[in-house]
Formats: sequence, structure tokens, C-alpha cells
Amino acid sequence: MSKRKPKLWEALFPMFAMAVIVVYSMIVLKIEPHIPIVISTIIAAFMAWRVGLSWEEIRDGMTSSIFRAIEALIIVMCVGMLIGSWVLSGIVPAMIYYGLDIISPRFFLPTGCILCAIVSVATGSAWTSGGTVGVALMGIGAGLGIRPEITAGMVISGAYFGDKISPLSDSTNVAAAAAEVDLYEHVRAMLYTTVPSMIIALIIYTVIGLGHKPESYSLQLADNMRQVLISEFNITPVLFLGPIFVLLSAWKKIPAIPSLLAATAVGGVLAFIYQKTTLVTFLDVLLNGYTGNTGMEIVDKLLSRGGVNGMMWTISLIIFALSFGGILEKAKFTDVILERVMKFVNGTGSLVLTTIITGILCDFVLTDQYLANIIPGRMYYKLYDEMGLKRSYLSRTLEDGGSLWSPMFPWNGCGAYQSATLGVSTFAYFPFAFLNLINPIISIIMAYCGIFVFKKGDKRP
Repeated sequence: MSKRKPKLWEALFPMFAMAVIVVYSMIVLKIEPHIPIVISTIIAAFMAWRVGLSWEEIRDGMTSSIFRAIEALIIVMCVGMLIGSWVLSGIVPAMIYYGLDIISPRFFLPTGCILCAIVSVATGSAWTSGGTVGVALMGIGAGLGIRPEITAGMVISGAYFGDKISPLSDSTNVAAAAAEVDLYEHVRAMLYTTVPSMIIALIIYTVIGLGHKPESYSLQLADNMRQVLISEFNITPVLFLGPIFVLLSAWKKIPAIPSLLAATAVGGVLAFIYQKTTLVTFLDVLLNGYTGNTGMEIVDKLLSRGGVNGMMWTISLIIFALSFGGILEKAKFTDVILERVMKFVNGTGSLVLTTIITGILCDFVLTDQYLANIIPGRMYYKLYDEMGLKRSYLSRTLEDGGSLWSPMFPWNGCGAYQSATLGVSTFAYFPFAFLNLINPIISIIMAYCGIFVFKKGDKRP
């Protein structure tokens, strides 16, 4: 069978099939998304064969897609070890213990959001923010009686705000590279949409917090959690050496994997000194994660996490999803769809709208945050040039859609990771990740209204 250009319906069919199969399986059948995605991948492979791809080409599409994510998969395993180490050492319990004591319940959500943003800016990673301070905030929120999906949405908002504007972030660098623009010019351009979106998100979180009456918070629950934590762990401020080490690593620009492994080792040292753990226990926790056995269900649920094996659910899901996206990319299905989409672009507003929707669709279909920035960046840069728009305007728009919506789908690598780390499904925290929901809307409105539209020759950003 000779290779040919896919027809539009052939390009759309695998995507439509995956949407129906995965959503039906998760919402109606209430089963994990792994096998539904495998079925979707088989359908995509059949459609690729239909347009003339050989099995070798289909296989190469899958493996090349997975290969691009190898470092990310290693980071996921490292974060699993880090979480297990930090729980065993008492770092996470200490963060929960002191957080329950000093954070005001009514201002917990905006405070936590800002804290996650600071960690993400410093580390350049929403994953690190979610896997460290995010895990602790989930525990603090539970102790304050706040619904876990709201807390998780808050963590996502803060983590991805910081990730988006940090020069250390991989996604920030990828978006700048895709648009061929200076990194710091790109960061400055993003502030015009990201900061207003963050302010609105913080206002909403504040209103939600103030809307809870003081008596609605379970102060007894918070006190009980603190008593359980201090009885099970040797709680001391010295344990904050772990988070401090992560921030120092970011300041010294130590790469992610060495930094995470070193932070895991710091947790091990603290576990030996303060929790009197054994080497066998420490190594077992790195592999299998920590298992809480305090006798208090909510604390055990919060602390029972981490380990390499604890991340295998996430890693296998990412691999299956990347295989699906790799076939679509190899068979040129995405190119066919994007060509049709470009026919609807007739002005700055529609161009920004199209770019953002394309990025979100790439998050949904190709399951990779980087592709969600690269593909629309390479597809639309000529249109931005023809309309006299600066490349930093393109790079900003890429992140407004592709980067911020990457944690919103359970089969996307970012969504799978954050869901597993925070212990809340993406569909549950989706409505409460206000920054991620608001930012694309703000960007589109500004484009149609001609606000902060950067044209060639402008001195800003």
C-alpha cells in the first residue's frame, strides 16, 4: 500500500475515538485510562496503516515519541523516591505540622497558591513544586477541612504560574525556542497575561476561603492530626533543610535529576538522624513508597505515597499516551487538521484563538506539553510574521494554551503526574485550577480587544 496524505476524516477519527473511549471508560465505567488508551492506540495504528504507513514506521513513531520523554520519565521516578524519602524523614510531616499551626484557614488557598508559585519560580518546575510543597499543602488542607479537589486545583494554579514565568523552566525554554525569540523577552511578554490571570485566581481563592464560616473548619481534626504527627515523627525545624536544599539547588542551577537525587539523599540523612530509620527501611521506601500506619485514616492516606513503584502507574500511562500521539504525528494526521484550522484565521484575535485551541488540542491528543508548544509554534510563526506581530507575542500565546492546559487531562504526562502526586483526579481538580482556566480566556480577550498586542517595532515587552 503506497503512502498518501490522510483525508480529514481519517485524521480526526483516532482523536474522536480516543475521546469517546477514554471519557466513557473513566466517567461511566469508572476504570483506569490505561487500557482505553491502548485500544485508542491500536485504532490510530490501523488508520496509519490505512494511509500507507508500514509497521516499522508506526513503531518508529511510537518509540521516537517515547524517547523524547525519557528524561521526564526518569524525573518522575526520582520524584517518587524524593517523596518517599521526605515522608520517611519527617520533612513532609513537619511541613504539615507547622503549616496547620501557622496558616490561617480562611487565607489558606491564596497563601498556598503563592507558596507553590514561589517554589516553581525558584526551581523552574511545576512537578517539583507539586511533589514537595504541594504534597504538604494537601495535608494541611485536609487538616483544615478543605475539599482536596479545591486544594489540588490551588496547587496546580500556583505551580504552573511559577513554572510558566521561570527562566529555569523547560517548557518556558521550549516555547521561546519554538518561536525563535530571546528567553527573557519571552518571559516579559508572558507577564502581561499571566499576572492578571493570577490576580483573578487569587481573588477567587480568597473569596472561597472567606466564604467558609470559621465553624465550618474542623479545628479538632487539625489538632488531632498534629498530635498524631508529633507522636509518630520527631518533628523539628531542622527538617526544613530539605526544602532549603531544593531552593539552593535551583539557585545554583543544578539540573533536575541530580538535584532531586541529592534532595532524596538529604531526606535519607535526616531520616537516619531524627527518625532513627534503618538502611533497609530507607531503601524499601525509595522503591515501594512510605506506608502510613498511624491509626488515623486521613493521616495514613496523606503519608502513604511515593517510591519508584508508586510512580509506575503514571509512567505506564505516559508511555501509552505518547505512543498514541507518536502515531498521529508520524502519520501526519495533526498536519492535516492544522492545515484546515488555518483557513479560519483572518485577524489577530482569531490567530490567537486558533493558536491556543491548537495547543490545548495537542495537550489532549499528543499528550505532551512540549509538542503542544512546538507544533503550533512551527505551524503559525509565518502568520504572526505576515501580520507584523513580534515573535514574543507568539511564544506568549503558545504558553497561554499549551503549557497551562497540560495538567488538565489525565492521559497527558503532566496531568498523570500531578494527579498521582496529589492524590486527586484531574477531572476533580480541573474546575478549581483557576489560573489554568482563566489565562487562555484573558489572552483571547486581549487579542480581540487589541490590548497588549505586540507588533514589530514596539519597544515592549
